Amino acid sequence: MNKYILMALLAGFLLAGCKEKVEPLDVKRFGSVTGLKPEKLEHYKRLHANAWPAVLKKIKECNIRNYSIYLQKIGEAYYLFSYFEYTGANFDADMKKMADDPETQRWWKETDPCQQPLPETAAKKQIWTNMEQVFHTD
Repeated sequence: MNKYILMALLAGFLLAGCKEKVEPLDVKRFGSVTGLKPEKLEHYKRLHANAWPAVLKKIKECNIRNYSIYLQKIGEAYYLFSYFEYTGANFDADMKKMADDPETQRWWKETDPCQQPLPETAAKKQIWTNMEQVFHTD
């Protein structure tokens, strides 16, 4: 047998045994909705087109992955749909960590005035309304 073929086979066997098992993450999925003030549309888009690196870093530190915000106009009103996956072990603690972060607070001072909460959420002094997941598939 050619020595190069033998070396390739041996390397293949050795590497096959080195594959690391990856355990699936315990993922919790979140969807939420809020309105967007029409006069703030372009400002909101500009902010998110150039999201602050410190804010993006904090999102990752707080175990949030696959975070997206979508925009939809319905009639004359604009709505934002937010989706993210949480992979941590203590959601409340991670959300407090994010809320306590000075750079995130500064970001929210820019984004919050752009948003128009749904009435039931505004009554609770909140911005985003959590949504019920009714279907998911991988």
